[in-house]
Order: sequence, then structure tokens, then C-alpha cells
Amino acid sequence: MSPDRSAVVVVTGLSGAGKTTALNALSDLGYYCVDNLPPTLVAATVQVCNGGGIERVALGMDVRVGAFLDSALDAILALQHHPEGLSVLYLDAADDVIVRRFSETRRPHPMLVGPVGQGATGLRVPDGVRLERERLAPIRGFATAVVDTSQMSVHGLRRDVLERFATGGEGQRSMQTRVVSFGFKHGVPLDADLLFDVRFLDNPYFVAGLREQPGTEPAVRDFVLRSPGADELIGYLERLLLFALPRYEREGKSYLTLAIGCTGGRHRSVVVATELADRLRAKADHGIGIVHRDVGRGGIITKVAVATGKAADLQSGPPASHTKGKGETP
Repeated sequence: MSPDRSAVVVVTGLSGAGKTTALNALSDLGYYCVDNLPPTLVAATVQVCNGGGIERVALGMDVRVGAFLDSALDAILALQHHPEGLSVLYLDAADDVIVRRFSETRRPHPMLVGPVGQGATGLRVPDGVRLERERLAPIRGFATAVVDTSQMSVHGLRRDVLERFATGGEGQRSMQTRVVSFGFKHGVPLDADLLFDVRFLDNPYFVAGLREQPGTEPAVRDFVLRSPGADELIGYLERLLLFALPRYEREGKSYLTLAIGCTGGRHRSVVVATELADRLRAKADHGIGIVHRDVGRGGIITKVAVATGKAADLQSGPPASHTKGKGETP
């Protein structure tokens, strides 16, 4: 479909048809979104936003209060003269689908909730859907786009809105991917979507002259990339991510964090994360960022015996002597 470049979008339609999902998608495209705004305030809100440098505005509008209907029509008529254009996105769905959605979420239909202090209206959900559909009929007549969400998932509706209103350039917000290097001894990143452990690679920590250098230094990089399996690992991860990233994005994911971990987060994970991010940047269609979370953490790691018979990692002053090689931490 051709992208809609209107500066003002009114999102309306049946409750349960996906208005919140649509507004969230528009927000991700850079629209300033306001939901459940009284129609009498619509024109003033758009004017204030435009005067403050906000060029794209999305307004969620419903007519659950009967008195709002006439003012909602007046608001839409007034916005039709906006110099940058107006779109009215009307979301619809079959009655039985709406009823099922309210049953699944266990929320009351807004048409069944009376004024504060008066409780429920005594109507059933199908009655509320029918009443709301009748009340929205005049608004539907002004719609520039009607979307039937009966067969759509949340992700499907999000994709539809993004394709419909994304204009490219700064308005087009693709999924942002971060590659984060970290040390397991400092904790796994809480926002990690995918996590890979690279502690099987040769450890520069046990090589004289490399221990104190971070993984951003060429000598450390060369050492790690010469490790048995390093190039194969990065190649496998590259192919996996080039396959998976566009599918994550298609499902509506806005952010993805890929965590690469070694023991201390200063050597192996830094090298692998950097190499992988560089390869992805050369081939992926969206932004790839990189963060070395623990590369600046200092301290020498030694092994000490504890009461359980296991070993604990402690930071100490002078370096300890090591004889085991890469299988030992960090």
C-alpha cells in the first residue's frame, strides 16, 4: 500500500477492535498520541502541538458518551482543513470477535459501564457492541481507511499501521538491535533477548601482555579470533541473526538485545560482539548498536577455596599464578 503522509490521524472504531495497538504503532513512528480526548478539545490540541513543533499528531477518539457524537463530527470536519492533511482510521471487527475479545480480557465493554456512582447498565456485551456500532456509524462515514481486524493478531494490526503510515526517512523507525558484551560474574543483562556464552574460546587473561589490555585492542582481537572455533562461531551467529532479525521485526518488535558473555566481560565477549556487530552492519537493513558493558571493570581474578569445596572468583591485588589455561576462569 502507498504510505499515508497525513500530519493528523484520528483513530476510532469499535472498542476491542485494536485502537490502543494502532496508537502504539503510530507512537513508534513518531506521532504524538493522545487517547480518549474529548472531541471539543481536538482542534485546540492539534493547534498547541503544531505550535510547539510537533508536526505529527494521532488522536484516539470514541463516542461512548452520547453527547460527544455531534462534537466528534464537528472536530473531524474542522481537521479536514488542516494544511498537512487528515486521516481517519476506523477499526472494525465482527460482533462475535469483539465479544470473544472482551471475554478473554475479562474487561467490561465501555458501553455497559454507567456514569460514576451508578454502576453497570444491565446490558450484555453483544448489546454494547450493537449500541456502539450504531453510535459510530456517522463517524465511519468520514473514514479515510477502514480496517477489519477480525482475522488480525496484535502483531498483524501493528504491521498494517506501520506499513500504512510509515513515510521513510526519520518517520520510518525500524527495529533497533543492540549487541552487548558482558561478564557473567557481573550478572546477565536483564534486557537480553538472545544470549550466547563464548567462554570456550582461548582466554587472553592467561597470556602475558594481553591480560591488562581490553578486547578492543588489536592484539587481543587477533588472539581471540585465532582461537579454535572462533570464526565458525561468529559465522553461525551471523547467519542465524540475518535469518531471525527481519522476522522479529515483522512481528512488530521494536528493540532486540543480543548478549555475548565471557567470564569478566573484558576480552572474549568484547571481541566476538564487535566482530559480529561489524558483520551485521554490513548486511542488515536496520541499525546495529554495540555496548561493551563491563570492559572498563578492573581487578585481578584469583581462585580461592570455599567451604563447599567449589571455587569462588574474588578480586584481589597482585596477579595470581595460573597453570591450567583456558578452561579456568575468567
